[in-house]
Amino acid sequence: MKDIDGYIRSIPDFPEPGIIFRDITSLLQDAEGFQVAIDDMQELIDDLDFDVVVGAESRGFVFGAPLAYNNKKPLVLIRKKGKLPCEVVSKEYALEYGTATIEMHKDAIKPGQKVLLVDDLIATGGTTKAMIELVEELGGVVAGVVVLIELAGLKGREFIGDYRLDAVRTYEGK
Repeated sequence: MKDIDGYIRSIPDFPEPGIIFRDITSLLQDAEGFQVAIDDMQELIDDLDFDVVVGAESRGFVFGAPLAYNNKKPLVLIRKKGKLPCEVVSKEYALEYGTATIEMHKDAIKPGQKVLLVDDLIATGGTTKAMIELVEELGGVVAGVVVLIELAGLKGREFIGDYRLDAVRTYEGK
């Protein structure tokens, strides 16, 4: 098996000059690559005590579901605004150009539950921080965050503060 870098495609100057886009579709299209990604993420959380896995739409679902399965934990979905049918809690957060809103069912997290947040990537940390705030609004305790990729140059780790953050692969740039 290759190292995780062998499955992630780096595309220079996309979406604009000077940016290196880290494309995970190549990883997902390769059964061995996907297995390496999940195994690496699992290894990072083996010491973590948590009750529930929370994944953000949509790639957080892709990585969160197998981690929930591996650990025999429930999976809670955080979705874009207007996609959940029951009563929700919402959080608006800043994007590079504008804002977005994510939502979670109000009954998805019970007070005191220890939560593992899962996503494919942390960049500026806006989505991750919004996820943290949703979980805490419902009384959950964020046990940790695990991502496949961290773009360290965008300082998302600093933005979310002292929460435990584990990344399979950290790229120094943006």
